[in-house]
Amino acid sequence: MDVIVGGIFIYAGAIKVLDPVQFANDIDNYKILPWTIGVGLAFYLPWLEMFCGLALILRRLYLGGLSILTGLVTVFLVATIAAKARGLDITCGCFGHVSQNWNFPAHLALDLAILGALLVLYFRVASGNRLQDAV
Repeated sequence: MDVIVGGIFIYAGAIKVLDPVQFANDIDNYKILPWTIGVGLAFYLPWLEMFCGLALILRRLYLGGLSILTGLVTVFLVATIAAKARGLDITCGCFGHVSQNWNFPAHLALDLAILGALLVLYFRVASGNRLQDAV
């Protein structure tokens, strides 16, 4: 499961790296952050996603990558729900042009599934550490 989740974030980050201006516009559509901060995030976040995805696949800095990705997905879920509650019709741009025509329930289901997978990975590591400490 590490490879699948890591691969998802590497793919999502790579798509955004190829078009940072579009990603900055996607961030701006949420109407939460000033434009200048959104532009900075558009250049920074894709690389963070890719490095954290690599951390999951290569099992180096694993818990750090897992924690950062869990935080990013949680923030994104809250921002998406808040945008929908404010009546904003947004496309997240998570997977480039592939995800632009998805409806809100599809986005929400995918994000919850990714968050669930991240939590499974986290609890698997946590339970493994408890078992290791008991021996």
